[in-house]
Amino acid sequence: MSVFQSLRDAFRPHFDNSHFRTPIEIDAPEGMPAIRLRPVREEDDVEWNTLRSRNREWLEPWESGDPMHGSGISFLQWVRRERELAESGSEIVFMVEYEGRIVGQISLGAICYGSMRTGTVGYWMDRGHAGLGFAPLALAMLADWAFAAVDGPRLHRLEIDILPSNQRSKRIVEKLGIPREGLHREYMYINGRWRDHDSYALLSTDVETTVTERLGRSVFDDRKVSRAR
Repeated sequence: MSVFQSLRDAFRPHFDNSHFRTPIEIDAPEGMPAIRLRPVREEDDVEWNTLRSRNREWLEPWESGDPMHGSGISFLQWVRRERELAESGSEIVFMVEYEGRIVGQISLGAICYGSMRTGTVGYWMDRGHAGLGFAPLALAMLADWAFAAVDGPRLHRLEIDILPSNQRSKRIVEKLGIPREGLHREYMYINGRWRDHDSYALLSTDVETTVTERLGRSVFDDRKVSRAR
């Protein structure tokens, strides 16, 4: 087998028994904040856009962009594109829900199968629900699905790339004990320029039971969660 063929197979979007089935929902384990991950839907249009508008200043320092300044797409176009990507096994976007409301988003993209079985995770959380442990829990739930679920992609490695100045996001991966692997130079186009990112990675072999169990219940403050209702 040539090196080219090996790389081609590693990056192939999907082949038999390698893609995933989009779950209807993923619920947090009992005893943890009752968040839910579920796929983005066309009817999320108004709620999602209202939430993003309310969090514009909060998210702007970490917002990725298009260096080619291409034309944007509508929310409905985005949802339909994401549905196609999920069907191809290359990407999936989940809304993070709490008490029936969208409070954030988490995605698994750049999924590779073959000899790599890896994917990249991105997430954001509503400012009003930050600091409640929702983000690390959502990340743990996504990892458990991606690593071990029968209908998941059964990946070996999840990568999370974070701007060096984003201390809040770093605390999320630290709560899960995800190690830093190094620095990606000019990794992503953020706020009008190419920015370096610290790279963190969690391996399926790092996890003895589940990632949510690894997170534990001690990171949650019931009083804070109650105030968010």
